[in-house]
Amino acid sequence: MEKDLITKAEFILGGEVLLPKTYKPPFRLSRSTAGPGAGGSSMVFAFNGMRVKKTVSYENGDFELRVSDTQLDIFRNGKLFLKNVEVQPVIFHSPCHAFFNLDQNCMFRCIYCASPLLEKDITKNLTDEKIVEMVRTVESETNEIALTSGVVGSVQDTVERMASCVKALRTAFPNKTIGVEPYVDRKEQIDLLKSSGADEIKLNRECARHDIFDIACPDLDYDGTLEMLRYAVSVFGKGRVASNIIYGLGESDNDVVKEMERLASMGVIPGLRALKISPKNKEKLTRSLGNITPVSKERMILLAKEQKRILLNNGLTTETFRTMCFECQCCDIVPFKDL
Repeated sequence: MEKDLITKAEFILGGEVLLPKTYKPPFRLSRSTAGPGAGGSSMVFAFNGMRVKKTVSYENGDFELRVSDTQLDIFRNGKLFLKNVEVQPVIFHSPCHAFFNLDQNCMFRCIYCASPLLEKDITKNLTDEKIVEMVRTVESETNEIALTSGVVGSVQDTVERMASCVKALRTAFPNKTIGVEPYVDRKEQIDLLKSSGADEIKLNRECARHDIFDIACPDLDYDGTLEMLRYAVSVFGKGRVASNIIYGLGESDNDVVKEMERLASMGVIPGLRALKISPKNKEKLTRSLGNITPVSKERMILLAKEQKRILLNNGLTTETFRTMCFECQCCDIVPFKDL
């Protein structure tokens, strides 16, 4: 198990996977439109019960996929890194459920987010009707649907748009689990999403330290987010509210542990996401925070183990949250699933 954790952490934190020029993936490539990893085309590679979603390229890569008649292997620096990997199809964004970004544009200026820098037609002007029809094409493949969005116009406008889509999905698919990942600044917005049919909600903490948050997310409300999370637990219930913490921005391990403990004590499942530095966000990150030490595989594993300990101590588990990152398992080490 420990060896697999080290391998997964190293794979997550490494660069692109180089594909052979003649290789044709058996499934369509995925393209993320949200968060630090937004941008290039990607594939999901599975091994020993774990999976990782990696950006792929036919031009260069930190890893290399080698194809034989019987199996697929991943090499790094000319040495075998992963033997006999499996490639898994992506439903929409995730290999296990349909996850949609309603709008890649965002009026907020979080320094690590690449979404607003993408080509303007990536999210294809998704409407409620179009999303319902897209889910119909994979209806038999998943029982979970999730929605996220950049904030466009105003927070209220964006939440209302998401609520409209949730209502359409709930009407069309009354028995599927629906998760939402909005930014909210009023308790009534949480009520609206719940009454529209959402089963679970993710409101992101973003950073473990207030001073870093003020630099990284200058338009967001650090204390307000905590208030919204506390209220969300009263509406959705313990274990049905999650919150991502991005680490690698200059905080200490103790900072991350303390923030996870605070969230878990409220009934919120803390999620961990290692900072992804890319050509799209590197300049902004360096200008704002100085030279950043990349997250190591040792740190990723240590914090994941602390995450599991904290969840256990607070009677929480990632298994009660059915959509988004905990269900996908592609970008993080997920307690109760990977360890």
